[in-house]
Amino acid sequence: MNVLSRNYLVACAGFVLAAAAHAAPEPAALVDQHHCMFCHTRDAPFLAPSFQQIAERYRDVPNAQFMLEHKLRLGGKAHWGDTPMPLPADRGGPLSPEDAHTLVQWVLSQ
Repeated sequence: MNVLSRNYLVACAGFVLAAAAHAAPEPAALVDQHHCMFCHTRDAPFLAPSFQQIAERYRDVPNAQFMLEHKLRLGGKAHWGDTPMPLPADRGGPLSPEDAHTLVQWVLSQ
């Protein structure tokens, strides 16, 4: 098992346990399909900011929901260090507006 696979499995296990304590249910199928956990974790920076860091930064920002949905659907430049949001084709394929909305709502609930 390579380091990325091991880190992914460790992050997933911790993420599942921690997510169970939150009111907003994890959209697990979307998280898996779009490989969110390859770069993010729930509560600690990894290759990208944690979901909690994203929520803290954007939760009360006007139009943040729209901006984050757009970034999920199209990819985007780096706002946290040097790693940009990959293009959808590089992380599981196209993301519908409804699925992007679901994911962003869940992240902002962290």
